[in-house]
Amino acid sequence: MRASLTNVLLLAFDTATPAITVALHDGTSVVATSTVVDAMRHGELLAPGIAAVLDQAGADRTDLTDIAVGVGPGPFTGLRVGLMTARTLGHVLDIPVHGVCTLDVLAAAEIDSGPFCVATDARRKEVYWGRYADRHTRVDGPLVDRPDALATSDPVVGRGATLYPAAFPTAAGPVDPDAAVLAELVASGTAKVVPATPMYLRRPDAVEPRSRKRVLTAREERVPT
Repeated sequence: MRASLTNVLLLAFDTATPAITVALHDGTSVVATSTVVDAMRHGELLAPGIAAVLDQAGADRTDLTDIAVGVGPGPFTGLRVGLMTARTLGHVLDIPVHGVCTLDVLAAAEIDSGPFCVATDARRKEVYWGRYADRHTRVDGPLVDRPDALATSDPVVGRGATLYPAAFPTAAGPVDPDAAVLAELVASGTAKVVPATPMYLRRPDAVEPRSRKRVLTAREERVPT
C-alpha cells in the first residue's frame, strides 16, 4: 500500500472482464463513471468511456495526473486493450500508471469481512480465482483452474459464481469490477500497486504456427519430380 494521492485527477479503468468500466477521481471522491458490459467490444468502447467521464467532469486528458488500470487476470484481447491504453496515456502525458489486480478490485467491493473468494470468467470452462481473508487481504492466488477443482461453500464474488453455481453455490458481491472502486483504492493508498503489465496466467488462444509452409517458386513448380 502507498500513501494517498492529493491534488490529483486520477483516471481509472479496467477491461479484464466483459465490463469496460471507467471512472475519474479528483483526490477526494469519484466525480464521473462509465460502465458498459460487452465481452466483444473492449477496443471500441474504452476510448468513448474515457471521453465520457472527462466530459462529465468538464476536464481534458491533459488535466490528468495519474492513471490506474486493472492488470487482470483476464482474457488476452480485452486485457491488452486496457493495458496498452494505460501505458500509452502514461507515456504521452508523462504521468504515473498504477496497476492493480482485477481480483483485488472485486474483493474491495465486497461488504463482508471474509473469508471469501473471487472468481471471474477465464473461458475454456475455467475461472481466474483468488482467496481473501478480508476486502484488502489476498491470501491465495491469482490462479486459473477448473471450477470443480476450486469448489467452495465460502462466499464467491464475481461472474464465476453465476456461471458455475454447482462449484460456487454462495454467490456474493458484484459480478464485474467497478472502476470507481479501483480509483478509490489507488487514490486512498489502500491498493496493492503492481507494474502495469498484463496478468494473463496462461498463453493466449491465438498463437503463431510453429512452422510455415514453404512456398515454391515458379521455376520449382515446373521441375518434374
